[in-house]
Amino acid sequence: MAALTATSLIVDSRKERLTPTLPGMTDRFRRISIVAALAVVTGLGTLFAGAAQAAGDKVVVELFTSQGCSSCPPADRFLGELAKRDDVLALSFHVDYWNYLGWKDPFSGTESTRRQRNYGGAFKLRYIYTPQMVVSGTHQSVGSGRGKILNAIDRVRKQKRVPVSISHPDKDTALVTVAAGPKPASPATIWLFSYDKEHVTDIRRGENEGRKIAYSNVVRAHRRIGEWNGKELKIKLPVKMMGLDKQDGCAIIVQNELGGPIYGATAFNLTTK
Repeated sequence: MAALTATSLIVDSRKERLTPTLPGMTDRFRRISIVAALAVVTGLGTLFAGAAQAAGDKVVVELFTSQGCSSCPPADRFLGELAKRDDVLALSFHVDYWNYLGWKDPFSGTESTRRQRNYGGAFKLRYIYTPQMVVSGTHQSVGSGRGKILNAIDRVRKQKRVPVSISHPDKDTALVTVAAGPKPASPATIWLFSYDKEHVTDIRRGENEGRKIAYSNVVRAHRRIGEWNGKELKIKLPVKMMGLDKQDGCAIIVQNELGGPIYGATAFNLTTK
């Protein structure tokens, strides 16, 4: 594991039970049409007017961060850069174990911390820490370590992934499709993560006191929506129950329950206007 900075908080993952979390395209994938318009949903808090992004060929990068960690802002900026790339699906997970140091991160949650603990077990790490970046569930490094992360993204881009898509057959239903692929050793969980594309926070206490920091693709909700065993799978979701009231983006990720390789992913835009 890369060396930690002096201010990085560490948590011994061996003392924590690894519990499940509640919740440019390549030529090869240009042949796969997985873009579908999302019709406007009337009478609901969220209006779906964006189009599903063909992200089955994107590399998923997850940042575990906290507003209470003075080592995190460089990694937060780096994730913001990655979020602008067409070949990357970048997500920011705010953990809650820094909250006792004088500033409670408003985007933190136990679900994000549990997801990071699961990765701690998958990578056989003694500690979980911030800022940590995980690439495609198979590579991890300090989140400000640009060289290692960019190299990992380049390696993962060459690997095959399972196409994942979402369509909108009617105003009340979203249809998630996971294509057929190699059978995983155990059924993989299909996760839905809803996120806010951007937040700018004035931090008034704690290690980052006095700083204004921008955050990208901040995950606000985690949900399991099904399991995948290698066969093509279609899941109908009632839009009403997706809980996307205030978020403006969603990601579907297919991955083993306690971390490990990401088999496929997609993302789609939401609008509340």
